[in-house]
Amino acid sequence: MAEHALSGYTGALTGATVNQNLKKIDYAVRGPIMIRAIQLQRELAQGVKKPFTSVIRANSGDSQALGQKPMAFVRQVLALCVDPKLLESGDYPEDAKDRARRILRSCLGSSIGAYVDGPGLDIVRRDIAAFIEKRDGFACDHRNVFVTTGATEAIENSMELVLSGPGEKPAGIMLSLPQYSLYSSFIVKHGAYQIGFYLDEDKQWGFCIDELRRALHDAHEHCLPRMLCVINPGNPTGQVLCIENMREIVRFAFENRLVLLADEVYQHNLFGGVEFHSFRKVILTMEPPYNKTEVISCHSASKSSIGECGLRGGYMELTNIQPAVHDVVNNYFTIKRSNSLAQVALDVVVNPPKPGEPSHESFMEERRKVFESHEIRANLVTNLFNSIEGVSCAPITGALYAFPRLYLPERAIAEAKRRNMAPDVFYCYELLEVAGICMVPGDGFGQRPGTYHLRTTILPQIDIIKDMVARFRVFQRNFLEKWN
Repeated sequence: MAEHALSGYTGALTGATVNQNLKKIDYAVRGPIMIRAIQLQRELAQGVKKPFTSVIRANSGDSQALGQKPMAFVRQVLALCVDPKLLESGDYPEDAKDRARRILRSCLGSSIGAYVDGPGLDIVRRDIAAFIEKRDGFACDHRNVFVTTGATEAIENSMELVLSGPGEKPAGIMLSLPQYSLYSSFIVKHGAYQIGFYLDEDKQWGFCIDELRRALHDAHEHCLPRMLCVINPGNPTGQVLCIENMREIVRFAFENRLVLLADEVYQHNLFGGVEFHSFRKVILTMEPPYNKTEVISCHSASKSSIGECGLRGGYMELTNIQPAVHDVVNNYFTIKRSNSLAQVALDVVVNPPKPGEPSHESFMEERRKVFESHEIRANLVTNLFNSIEGVSCAPITGALYAFPRLYLPERAIAEAKRRNMAPDVFYCYELLEVAGICMVPGDGFGQRPGTYHLRTTILPQIDIIKDMVARFRVFQRNFLEKWN
């Protein structure tokens, strides 16, 4: 009987029985165009002739993969924590040693290799709270801070808090379009409902409250709206929200009983004298009852000038969250073990060397050079897109990306449809195959119907950015001549 039952056995886990939500995940930044870019790099290395001599990877926000050097103080403290014998060496500055000793004292067994309590090292949580308090001008309890494996985990954990129970409509999560596709992937993964609304490109990608109202109204029959996600500074759009727009968003969230999820990982990446304001600060300075708006804020060691993407250090901070919910979060984090090495880098983000300490001047000089270089590259990219036919781009005032609009010829649009591609996907494939530039089509982020975009990072080093600008200019001219 058993042999008969097994004769047609096709496996317990198959394409039909695997979690179907996982099959729907579509992460545009690492999609088929990037896979093709990697193939082209291999072909070039094998001596295959192409119209270009290198592939320029402008699709990712990974600073160090694109040539940024690690900051010395971060790596010194990491090295000292990993190998405490180096604390006796004269090759490391005393403030780096003091920092390492302080962190090691907070570790079980004074070892960075020991398990870390779920919410994170106590000393790191306190440093994060002190950073938030200094930034916002309002007290921050370190018990409201939870260290995560990058801001990615903080975002997913925040979404998990609002998911619906059995038998209920799915939780509705409001998401601005264009959006970072990590968000839509998590919504799909957890069976929630995406409530998409469009940013206003003509107003430098600002939030239009009437558009939020429209999206929310249309979604009520499909879901239980629970959360509003805001990325500020913006990814992929490179904007920084003004205070008044932020206040409008807060009022909307409060009046519609939505938890605000504030992704603020680019808060140090600002250009042109623009000032960053956290949603936490904006909320706490507003009049009642809006000062009670619930907000979960996220930050990371992956951006800023640190750029330690691979270490995966981030945090979430809870403001105006009820004690019963706080207890749930605490209990949830008992099953987690945050990355101890990542917390070393995260601690430097929120608690850099202070004036008078041996490493302060060199740290600040490294930081200045990184930010100055970012601004030069942001201007190069913006000026490129606004100086050639068929492209326009809002100024990059924050984050590490541009999201220019493409005005494609009708013949190119028709050709894309003939190939069963979105027009900007077709454009990005052509850009890669002809010019060796890897960018991400706007189709993967969401955009108003009838508009086409692409996302590029500004992170390639200046000489590569200049090469990219030159290649793009030639490609765009030839593309228009071919398809007009």
